[in-house]
Amino acid sequence: SRNEGGCGALSKDSFKTKTTLEVAGKSYEIFDITKFTEAKDLPFSLKILLENLVRTEDGANITAEQIKKLAAWDPNSEPDTEIQFTPARVIMQDFTGVPCIVDLATMREAIADLGGDPAKVNPLSPAELVIDHSVIADLFGTKDAFEQNVDIEYQRNKERYRFLRWGQTAFDEFKVVPPGTGIVHQVNIEYLARVVMSRVVNGKLSAYPDTVVGTDSHTTMVNGLGVLGWGVGGIEAEAALLGQPVSMLIPAVVGFKLNGELPVGTTATDLVLTITQMLRKHGVVGKFVEFYGPGVSALPMANRATIGNMSPEYGSTCAIFPIDEETIRYLKFTGRNSEQLELVEKYAKVNGLWHDPKASPRFSEKLELDLATVVPSIAGPKRPQDRISLSDAKSSYEKVLPTYFSEKTSRSKVNVSVNGKPTSVGNGDVVIASITSCTNTSNPSVMMAAALLAKKAVEKGLSSKPWVKTTLAPGSKVVTDYYDRSGLTPYMEKLGFNLVGYGCVTCIGNSGPLPVQISKAINENDLAVSAVLSGNRNFEGRISPDVKMNYLASPPLVVAYALTGTMDHDFEKDPIGIGNDGKEVYLKDIWPTTAEIDSVISSSISSEMFTKDYASVFDGDKRWKSLDTPTGKTFAWDEKSTYV
Repeated sequence: SRNEGGCGALSKDSFKTKTTLEVAGKSYEIFDITKFTEAKDLPFSLKILLENLVRTEDGANITAEQIKKLAAWDPNSEPDTEIQFTPARVIMQDFTGVPCIVDLATMREAIADLGGDPAKVNPLSPAELVIDHSVIADLFGTKDAFEQNVDIEYQRNKERYRFLRWGQTAFDEFKVVPPGTGIVHQVNIEYLARVVMSRVVNGKLSAYPDTVVGTDSHTTMVNGLGVLGWGVGGIEAEAALLGQPVSMLIPAVVGFKLNGELPVGTTATDLVLTITQMLRKHGVVGKFVEFYGPGVSALPMANRATIGNMSPEYGSTCAIFPIDEETIRYLKFTGRNSEQLELVEKYAKVNGLWHDPKASPRFSEKLELDLATVVPSIAGPKRPQDRISLSDAKSSYEKVLPTYFSEKTSRSKVNVSVNGKPTSVGNGDVVIASITSCTNTSNPSVMMAAALLAKKAVEKGLSSKPWVKTTLAPGSKVVTDYYDRSGLTPYMEKLGFNLVGYGCVTCIGNSGPLPVQISKAINENDLAVSAVLSGNRNFEGRISPDVKMNYLASPPLVVAYALTGTMDHDFEKDPIGIGNDGKEVYLKDIWPTTAEIDSVISSSISSEMFTKDYASVFDGDKRWKSLDTPTGKTFAWDEKSTYV
């Protein structure tokens, strides 16, 4: 029997778990795993897998024996039981997703050649592809940088985009989010994720947990919403598209207990860098990580998503949070309809998936963190797990700098001209300061903190250093909407943080060229310069070929480093600059308070923004709509193309 979209309506249901859930006047068929009394204290993530096996039990690939073993899981045993996990949907980005759709297109051709109907070849699981990996920050620091960068993006990728636009219209269950819209993982949490799926299969309306595999390692960002999922290779994603399960061992599950609350002045970025350091040291490769305890309730959804996002950096398969009141609040905040909210809450409560802060599920291993101990941090210069307290940033930089020197490295500053004005660039200088990546741009508190810091800096007469390439590349249009509504956009632009694109950009190395004079000075003098970005990876050579040292930091710290222009700076002792009143300005003077951040968020962000921005998310702009796209059940390949 085939699994239609992971729904498993043809389950053998050996354990008689099938029942009905009434929500908003509708009856949903569900599989009630609370009937497995031995599974009551299973980790949340394994309960999701248990429901998945029960719903897709076919007696061959998925057996009653496997279900029994999972329900009675021994946390102290080595993973040795193979199971078949059937994800509810598949999510892709344009680099890794294109080959999957090419294969579907060629399958259609093969069916047509055999005399069949090519239109019968379609994904069986819902699939969404977000075009976010292609935009490059060629231009920056101007009001029209975004439009120009998107124009260049279309020129470079026209063939791929024509093909994807054809796929958008040709295939059932396949949707494309066009370029210039957002980053796949942010679009996923803000719009695509269902948390609980509802789907009609074989005439029956069914409800079951939203699960996902994605063709990108940071698919785990959706774990923050209580959606189990992770990144897979293209072949596994294609198999899932066609309704096939993913083979895996029942994993070890590491319980990460959170206590207390984050102290004032710290951010979600500081927290995730702390967790990354702890889990990388502990060793979680091939394991599930699950967060539990009283501190979970104190974490806003955006912070949870940031933590889930960096699961690949600490090496786990996933890093999941359970469903609770905060999940429902976030779904409402991002514009999901009331019926979906009711379905998620009722389903989670009925099926034992609702978070109990007092519960202590059985875990293979346990770690614990008091959130009150988190301090402002950065990570670098080349690994995400190398966390540095901000107070130690300068001394850490001083230790590593000599390791980047060669015989030809100039020890003194090199004079250059930027935009016709003389300046100089030297070792340790920050030449890229980028607010980028879904890791942080999905989080209104850190994004507003960055903009408020920019406002205070501008009001004191400070400006970014001329050798710094400053870029803003958020993961959704909602960010620029709330910047506009709050009146903070002009302050960001005054410091050079103009919008360059809605996409991955600097985080994946699409930082674009540095100004010619800067690049020339760096390469001719073998300077050891730095990038500071609000992304999730900082490996050597990833961000820019000109940059040797890369540091991860929160968005407000990215702005702060643009103001100083160097890693050779102690934010506690050294002033950022001289204000227009002639007095020294320190970071503490312009760092926004929690009350200021909360106030501007409450007055500037509403659920209507999400509803408006995502209403036409699959439509695209005039460039997308005007693409010369072939029609028909099979794709009209361009014989002259050497690309697609």
